[in-house]
Amino acid sequence: MASGLLLGMTGGLAVTTALPAWHWVADTTALQILRSGARAGVVGGIADWFAVTALFRRPWGLPIPHTAILPQQKDRLGEALGRFVATQFFTEADVTRALEKVDLPRVIADTLRDENNMQALARTLRLTIPGLIDQLEDGRAVSALERALPVLLQGEDTARLAARSLRALVDSELHQEVLSFLLAKVKSALQKREPILREFIEARVREQGGRVLGWAIGASVAGRVLSALNMELERVDPRDSSLREGFTVWVRKEIDRIEYEPARRAQFVGAVSSVFAHDSLRAWSSELWVRLRNMMQEDLARDEGWSAAVINAGIEHLVDEMASDGALRNRIAQGAALAARRVLPTLRDKLSHYIASVVTRWDEAEMAERLEQRVGRDLQYIRINGTLVGFLAGAALDVISRLFFGVMP
Repeated sequence: MASGLLLGMTGGLAVTTALPAWHWVADTTALQILRSGARAGVVGGIADWFAVTALFRRPWGLPIPHTAILPQQKDRLGEALGRFVATQFFTEADVTRALEKVDLPRVIADTLRDENNMQALARTLRLTIPGLIDQLEDGRAVSALERALPVLLQGEDTARLAARSLRALVDSELHQEVLSFLLAKVKSALQKREPILREFIEARVREQGGRVLGWAIGASVAGRVLSALNMELERVDPRDSSLREGFTVWVRKEIDRIEYEPARRAQFVGAVSSVFAHDSLRAWSSELWVRLRNMMQEDLARDEGWSAAVINAGIEHLVDEMASDGALRNRIAQGAALAARRVLPTLRDKLSHYIASVVTRWDEAEMAERLEQRVGRDLQYIRINGTLVGFLAGAALDVISRLFFGVMP
């Protein structure tokens, strides 16, 4: 369209010039005004064609100065574009306004409610923890454990989190594994110490019933007592036993009391804190840390381990708190805004360098072609406007010259 309009102006100039010159028509004032407008339109169209073309390439391939501007200034263009995007679109005010419009705690909570996302986060945490443990192997772990445990165990939130973690263990039937472990230890101890227990029971029978009676029935009483004890342990051992079900009911009831009864919660926190604050435990802290580390590393590798259950329970607790606790929501929002402001200068700098590096890697001809495809169509309107404005300006100047000076320009 732009080129056609320029050719039209050129044709108009040729016609308005040739017809009077060949005496086919009289050279009237109207024809002269049209000729002046067409001449100016041709000049304006050619000038704007040159300007638009000079942005992307050398016109006709000629080495004219200040042409092919964009390819030759590619590096400077990339740097300027990077600075512009980084400084104009990533200001602190823009980021603050964007964060204010987003309910970040609710977005995080809704994201973590998805089972796949929650499991992905849990797996990431489980993979991260061993690395953190390795970083603490310089002796800081023991002292940190001594200082952190009493602090962590204080407060109602810790007790509630512990209750939820214990409930997750019960839901996973891991408490039955603990009970089975204890029963196995008790049975093993009874078997190893059965002769000692028999002698103890026989001695007590002789002490209470006399030497003769004790000699007569002591062995029988000891055998019955040990047999009854073994029978009771056997009754507990099956997974579907009523005693195990009773144990589960009792554990759940105690967990509920820890979570919902302030007095029981205080007792739990006090008991656990007193254990970890005991001098003997402090003395064994090194050995405790080694055992704890090995146990954690082994359990973290298991998808059904107690650490996975604890981490899942912690994430669920965090999700519930983010949805309901206004103070926590405010802390998360403020923390996100503070983190964004701190990282923003570095982010802007990296973004600016990234954009500049991308533009620098472009081939000059490829970059010119890409830009021309994006904005070249709009730039053609510069040529159209230049041609039309040149025609109108030339015709107007001709009229003004005739009106004020009586001659054409």
